[in-house]
Amino acid sequence: MTNASMDIAASSAAAMGLIAAGVVIVLVLIGAFVLGARVRRREPAPPKPHEQPRVPDGGPVREVQENREPDEVPRGDRRLTPHELPNHGNSPSRTASAQDRPRWSEGSSGSFGSGGPGG
Repeated sequence: MTNASMDIAASSAAAMGLIAAGVVIVLVLIGAFVLGARVRRREPAPPKPHEQPRVPDGGPVREVQENREPDEVPRGDRRLTPHELPNHGNSPSRTASAQDRPRWSEGSSGSFGSGGPGG
């Protein structure tokens, strides 16, 4: 065989390899589509309009904004671990006596080092 015929044979083998790889990729994609369709058929149907959640009879539930007072951490000579705190550190808070929301000082953004003249 001559060099020209060897080049043609090599290029046709490479072309056949690329075609075979393309066919394999197409078959894998078709298989993934079929598998996805089977999984989708097994899923429950979306809820009907009468099965959807409904607003309570008293109207929509609103957010409650209030100031809460935390329970104080017991003072002692040593550092306490969470399991030594009352209710294991999950003590509930109670409604604060003053419900006015604290506001920042006029002319201050509220963060450290900004909102005022340097000094």
